[in-house]
Amino acid sequence: MSDKPSVLFVCVHNAGRSQMAAGWLHHLAGDAVEVRSAGSAPAEAVNPSAVEAMREVGIDITHQKPKILEYEVAQDSDVIITMGCGDACPIFPGKRYEDWKLDDPAGQGVEAVRPIRDEIETRVKTLLADLLPAGKPSTPNATLRTASSAS
Repeated sequence: MSDKPSVLFVCVHNAGRSQMAAGWLHHLAGDAVEVRSAGSAPAEAVNPSAVEAMREVGIDITHQKPKILEYEVAQDSDVIITMGCGDACPIFPGKRYEDWKLDDPAGQGVEAVRPIRDEIETRVKTLLADLLPAGKPSTPNATLRTASSAS
């Protein structure tokens, strides 16, 4: 396990929300955070509307493929973010969990996916500010210095 924090994003199909979240975190954190995503019942391909919505903000997730959630990947993650998989997402003791309640972009056009993408961006920025406090070096992509993290 490395010194940098690792985050696993999980949704049922690993085709929309979790892929967008992983794309945002990788874009904003660069190599400062290990980014993973998986699904409890992966789809055949990433949702084309999610791919297009992310392309609009300069993030390319076209090369991503939905992956099955594996025990080892979850065990090796510091933070596990679930998105709408309920009981289908297994619980791993000793892990930090967050459940992000987000609309499912499955079957939606890009117009409906944009607000989901934007909400994911906001949540990822908050997560990143928590994972990499202001004094810890990050990449130029992380524009979080003005983000408030009042506790």
